[in-house]
Amino acid sequence: MNVRTLCLSILYEEEASGYDIRRMCTEGNFAYFVEASYGSIYPALARLEDEGLVTSRSEQQAGKPARKVYSITEAGKAAFAAELSEPLGEDVFRSPFLLFARFAHILPRDLVEQRCNEFLERTAEDLKKLEQAPKEHSCNAADMWVINYGRAVLEVAEQHLRTHMHELITMARAEPRKDAAE
Repeated sequence: MNVRTLCLSILYEEEASGYDIRRMCTEGNFAYFVEASYGSIYPALARLEDEGLVTSRSEQQAGKPARKVYSITEAGKAAFAAELSEPLGEDVFRSPFLLFARFAHILPRDLVEQRCNEFLERTAEDLKKLEQAPKEHSCNAADMWVINYGRAVLEVAEQHLRTHMHELITMARAEPRKDAAE
């Protein structure tokens, strides 16, 4: 998937500005699919508009500059379906925590334990967000399938860390006590 397809997917569901699309990509329902920056969203929207796959209109705002709101066209819906029909690329998984865990052996134990607990807290918060999503947004069966998949992945990650975090902590280096040298 690319930013173009992501923009079409959001516009398939509702009209949106470039700002709205970015917000949905970082904190909304689309945050789990493809990473997208303003620097990639606006050029993608311009190309989609040039190709007749989306249209735009200016919407006046009180005390602010007008915002450009995009809508998908019938040709855009067909192009979106065609793009979804293409073979999928591999899932991309990046985790700063896993890089941290990979080098836990060079870090102090108390820091490793702290980061493990922070990861567990973030995972618990993410699970709460996924549990709240159906209550805050209307979700169809496909939305629920994706939410449940996300919950399963997070639950497995949480369980693995709870079961094995002692291994990371044990392999971390012990820090000499500060008062031992005195």
